[in-house]
Amino acid sequence: MKAGVKKVQFVELEGNSAGYFAVLGILVALVLAGLGAAYYMEHHGHIVTGMSNQIVWGVPHVFAVFLIVAASGALNVASIGSVFAKTPYKPLAPLSGLLAIALLVGGLVVLVLDLGRPDRLIVAMTTYNFKSIFAWNIFLYTGFLVVVAGYLWMLMDRRMSGFSKPAGFGAFLWRLILTTGTGSIFGFLVARDAYDAAILAPLFVVLSFAYGMALFLLVLMATYSWGGRPLGDAIVQRLKNLLGIFIAGALYFVIVHHLTNLYYTERHGFERFILLEGGAFTTALWLGQVLIGSLVPMALLWHPTLGRSRPVIALASVLVVIGGLAQMYVTIPGGQAYPMPIFPGKEVVASSFFDGAIAQYHPTLPELTLGVGGFAFALLLVALAIKVLRFLPASLDDTAVDPHHHPAAVPAPA
Repeated sequence: MKAGVKKVQFVELEGNSAGYFAVLGILVALVLAGLGAAYYMEHHGHIVTGMSNQIVWGVPHVFAVFLIVAASGALNVASIGSVFAKTPYKPLAPLSGLLAIALLVGGLVVLVLDLGRPDRLIVAMTTYNFKSIFAWNIFLYTGFLVVVAGYLWMLMDRRMSGFSKPAGFGAFLWRLILTTGTGSIFGFLVARDAYDAAILAPLFVVLSFAYGMALFLLVLMATYSWGGRPLGDAIVQRLKNLLGIFIAGALYFVIVHHLTNLYYTERHGFERFILLEGGAFTTALWLGQVLIGSLVPMALLWHPTLGRSRPVIALASVLVVIGGLAQMYVTIPGGQAYPMPIFPGKEVVASSFFDGAIAQYHPTLPELTLGVGGFAFALLLVALAIKVLRFLPASLDDTAVDPHHHPAAVPAPA
């Protein structure tokens, strides 16, 4: 097995084709559009968005949190190779680390540009309130970039290869802590019935597995297809089987979360809103999150015939991404739309401040453009990095990845 890994040669992507430059052009155009949207919102104020005093985190936060969560999951492939010593995954570790860094940077760019005053980030970086989970996340996000960059150094420098396994353990632990911190942003918000739940931390960890694996599969298949390089069925089948398991795990935690809320009488109002009466939020939950993002991908990936088709695997991965964005839309704007219980157990007779009223939120084009721009920026970083540095194995055919692979055998999930 180890001999098979030693034969893997890492090379840059040629990137001389018209298709490559077309992809770069599209990504650059989307990034520029996102910057333009950020400038428009900064210049005119958030009144040009659908956000309000009731819903202060809108679609830009949906994209930002999705990218940050997916960044942790994208590192999962590298962790399987280094931490769990699964040989077939080891050649994928550099690309896994690169994608993790790029996705996190893309998500943070959206967050910074959505602040309205990006320069205020200096305050967040120099003044800390350690009772706030947001202060913790400053260290978690920057630490993740440093730890994963160090891990990539150990992987790609032969002189440092002896330290790659401990560095992999460190990156694995840090990514779990990071995603736990991201989920805790919502879990620690006790004022809202939609949040204030310890299960949100492990839920976000499992969600990261699904989102990151879906994006990794898409990047891997697109890169090797456009570059004309061999990509064997053995590794693709392993990854898609893992993706199916992660989707099922994520759906399980979502169900447990809602069942837990239904057990508490005080949460019945929110659950009725989000499951039945929430309008666009309810539609996003059942149609986007559950059907498109979970049930259909699992059916496609686990189908005995369709599950072996790469276009179908790519379609399932795209559906997981769409479902993930829908889930973040339900969680973030949807969680804020339901009113906070200002006076628990009391009925507000009259108020001019929307007490007890469902908040309305209609996303605008600048918000969507900024979110897509952050997504494009992450992919642009990957596209440029694989052209100038050796992140990609020259070949990922079955014999190069696993010399003992038998063509007729169905690969195990891990």
